[in-house]
Amino acid sequence: MATTLKPETLIKKEKAQQKIAEERAAAKVARQSATKEKRKAIHDRNAAYEKEYAEAARAVITAKRDAKAAGSYYVDAQPKLVFIIRIKGIMKIPPKPRKVLQLLRLTQINAGVFVKLTKATAELIKLAEPYIAYGYPSLATIRHLVYKRGYGKVNKQRIALSDNSIIEANLKAYNILSVEDLIHEIYTVGPNFKQANNFLWPFKLSNPNGGFRTRKFQHFIQGGDTGNREEFINALVKQMN
Repeated sequence: MATTLKPETLIKKEKAQQKIAEERAAAKVARQSATKEKRKAIHDRNAAYEKEYAEAARAVITAKRDAKAAGSYYVDAQPKLVFIIRIKGIMKIPPKPRKVLQLLRLTQINAGVFVKLTKATAELIKLAEPYIAYGYPSLATIRHLVYKRGYGKVNKQRIALSDNSIIEANLKAYNILSVEDLIHEIYTVGPNFKQANNFLWPFKLSNPNGGFRTRKFQHFIQGGDTGNREEFINALVKQMN
């Protein structure tokens, strides 16, 4: 029985298809291996962060106990981070505070941003104080905000942080590869805080459950909602998140 000869073009086509299939298989294996290594690296980083947070909390407790035993008082370190929420709309705001709100990226009511606390930013916050509520966010508050309402600025567009690859693609140059890296940089006000914070789109919060206080535009210590509420900002964010 005579064997049928394949045309040269068909042989070339089959070889090309086989080569493409082999290249795809090799690329898939390499991609899976890289993903596995990346996941392990992110897991190790997250474990290191949790250890760092636990040690910091333990150090504060120890310092308070030592101060009490010595008959003294423990004074908390000066906060380095504030979370600011705009609680007034656009009506009847003078030009200077309006410009400050724009500089802080608070262009809408119920918008929230993280701000590094310096002498310059403290002065800006003071100018905008009648129109904002702010305080010192906890790690749990930062984590809840980023995971639930976190959006990144990608090509001037608002993109949900649904995957670590979005963060890696935009912040890899600053060694920020995952959501937990981003949270750590914000919470610790790290060396790349500016880049990490600018990447985050201002948070769009809801009206608080139960509404604001009756005298909303009075200062917080006078029974209103504006101004510095220190650690009580966490309760407000929880109501609005």
